[in-house]
Amino acid sequence: MPVACVAVLVVVLAVYISSLVADLKAQAKAFDLTKLEQMESASVILDRNGKIFGQIYVENRETVPYDQLPPDLINAVVAVEDAKFYQHHGYDLFGIIRAALKNLTAGHVRQGASTITQQLARNSFSLKQKTFRRKLLEIFLAQRIEDNFSKQKILELYLNRIYFGAGLYGAEAASRGYFGKPAREMSLTECATLAGLIKSPNRLSPWTDRATSRETRDYALDRMRELGFINREQCNNARGQEIVVGSRQNAQGQTYAVDYIRQQVIAAVGWDRAINEGYRIHTTIDVDLQKVAEDSLRTNLEQIEQRPDYNHPTYAQYAASFRKAKSNGTMSNQPAPEYLQGAVIGLDNATGDILVLVGGRDFEHNQYNRALQARRPAGTAMLPFVYAAAFEKGMYPGSLVEDSPLDNRAVMIGGTTGILGEWGPESAENRYEGTLTARQALAKSKNGATVRVGMDAGVDAVLQLCAAAGIHSSLRPYPATFLGSSEVTLAELALAYTIFPNGGWRPNMSHILERIEEKDGTLVWDAKRESIRKLVTKPETAYEVHSCLADALESGTGKAAFTEFGLKKIPAAGKTGTAYDFTDALFAGYDSNFTCAVWAGFDKPQKIYRGAFGRELALPVWVEVMNAAADQYSPREIKQPTSTSGGLKQVEICSRSGLLATEKCYDAVKTANGETVQRRSTYMEIGTQSQLPTQPCNVHGEPRARLARFFSSSDLPRAALAVDLSEITPIAIKSPTLLADTDPYNSLKPTLKPEPAAEPAIQPAANQKSDSTSGESRVKTANVSGSSNGSGPQPAESAPEIRKAIPVQPQDKKPVEIRRAIPVKPLDQEGEDETLLKSATPPPDDADE
Repeated sequence: MPVACVAVLVVVLAVYISSLVADLKAQAKAFDLTKLEQMESASVILDRNGKIFGQIYVENRETVPYDQLPPDLINAVVAVEDAKFYQHHGYDLFGIIRAALKNLTAGHVRQGASTITQQLARNSFSLKQKTFRRKLLEIFLAQRIEDNFSKQKILELYLNRIYFGAGLYGAEAASRGYFGKPAREMSLTECATLAGLIKSPNRLSPWTDRATSRETRDYALDRMRELGFINREQCNNARGQEIVVGSRQNAQGQTYAVDYIRQQVIAAVGWDRAINEGYRIHTTIDVDLQKVAEDSLRTNLEQIEQRPDYNHPTYAQYAASFRKAKSNGTMSNQPAPEYLQGAVIGLDNATGDILVLVGGRDFEHNQYNRALQARRPAGTAMLPFVYAAAFEKGMYPGSLVEDSPLDNRAVMIGGTTGILGEWGPESAENRYEGTLTARQALAKSKNGATVRVGMDAGVDAVLQLCAAAGIHSSLRPYPATFLGSSEVTLAELALAYTIFPNGGWRPNMSHILERIEEKDGTLVWDAKRESIRKLVTKPETAYEVHSCLADALESGTGKAAFTEFGLKKIPAAGKTGTAYDFTDALFAGYDSNFTCAVWAGFDKPQKIYRGAFGRELALPVWVEVMNAAADQYSPREIKQPTSTSGGLKQVEICSRSGLLATEKCYDAVKTANGETVQRRSTYMEIGTQSQLPTQPCNVHGEPRARLARFFSSSDLPRAALAVDLSEITPIAIKSPTLLADTDPYNSLKPTLKPEPAAEPAIQPAANQKSDSTSGESRVKTANVSGSSNGSGPQPAESAPEIRKAIPVQPQDKKPVEIRRAIPVKPLDQEGEDETLLKSATPPPDDADE
């Protein structure tokens, strides 16, 4: 009976097992093995030189063929995960029995028995249930995989699929993430490190536990030596090396530039295709310049946070609390960062390509891109556009402007009373300089002078020029905008600055994507951008402003670039930017190829510290980026424009008057030892023919400046005559005009006293014409003799020159005194005594006889 029962049980068990095996084999055959190669592959982001610097993915994976996998990695994985990989056919029966005995002895699962092929089957088809049936299905599926694929192909599929921790899938992504290099370049130590992670990727990651990760690496090396993959010397050398890994943030590809590229790619091809298709995304970023900008911004702002007068939260304080919240799982309670932030953007002048994009200090802390999204006051970095508008209206760099206190009611920055502050010159010892040239006012960043220049140019003219230059943010139509009180983005400011090195034009827009391709090079999307140039100012105007900005960098508010921060001797120009109350610090500048703008401030506007000028916070970062750009893109001299109409001309100008220099343009200057010397007050200035002055200096060489400009008679406007003078007979005067002693109106003085009249004082009207003629003749004769220089016949007796008015003797009949206009009658109706044409000559005075 017992034997029969056992036999029955055996038969039943055999039938069950047979049925189960048949069922599991059928299920295994139902799996589509082509899905083994269908892995979500990350889209790779490449910079302008073809260097990979980021990815777009759901699973951060980049598949590579077997020949791109290093032999040391293959051997290390086989040694750790499946020593009999090359001997079995999908599963290792003795390995299963051995693992079962060890787990039974230990009382818990201590060792797994899955082969590499089984792991591939489990990971590819999501066989995650911990049941006996699932294990058997996994074995049958592994057998089927072995039947259809070679050992090399199985290893290729396995190493491209498995998870290595930290969001990294596959050997290629893991190598780039942990070690910053492609998988084929990994060393023996690095290969063993990755092989040691497979059992528990997150726990054994070198970013999580460096010591435990080293232990698993050493175990992998020992197994490789035991199996003969390496010798003892290789093993000992590899064990003696430290594990060197890169930044976790960079490995995850979470930077402001990568995030912006991801947004642009999704907009171009859609979400699903962007994250699953494994595209190669070609961008305009220069990864070397990008790294310089990120490192420089981080380093310089950390130095600012060490200042004794800096009284705000620091990056280090927030980073410590952030790490603690992350480890405790309390990230939902973590506040937004309030430490000092910064941003950098760099553009190719000719194309608008974005070469550098840094939107903040740490993308993991906060994803707000301050280079593209934040609108902040540009401060005095807006001044070049004010002067450009003024130069377009006829002013030129040599024009004189007034640097003196300005009533703040005209600008209303920081209040409506008092005088306008002068934070633009970025000096605690700033002083008003009175009259100075527009060039000096821009180079020294004079606030009051700039407002006066802007008012002369007109608010509308300045706003229109800013809009044409690419600043699309709404600028308030008030004089405060001249000093950068209106908010703009850093990207807009950088694009606008390109008009100065470009000769008055700018690219149509800034952009970061070039094209998107399949892995085989098939084009998926192309920017197809036309080279559109937006003309903003005349080339002469752009060069005039450029020359002023070059002075600002050389000897003005940006001179620390050369004297303190080590800017190379390159043809560059730029302008500091400081907002009212030191809430924002900027610097924008360029060379012939590259324009860069840097910003520093808080997300919630507040004073950084008193005296937080752009030259202290932003200029050092700008210098480091520009030096790096000059190494890769050699700048050239920005040439002065020429044109058929004459272009810019260079003339010597007196800085005191703003007019053409003369040989007398010298100022008395005291030397250090107290001596007074004469120093030339002139310099060479540029301007167009219509801008340049035509008058000589009116300050030097004359007792006083002219108060009025003199015009030639041909320049003066004249009223049209009511009658034709050619048809009217002129009336000749009978005697010279009588003058006083001083002649204040520059009249011509007579030289001789007229001859006494021989006729009676009152003559008939009929004799009027002859008397006038004879009188005219006598006057002419007297003038000729008076002007004689001694040669020729002289009169016997010369009358003395008239020096004073001759009194008129009373007449028998007093002439009519005319005090108002008297209607003129026809001559035949007018009495002889009333005629207005009658001329009476007074008798000579006794004193003259």
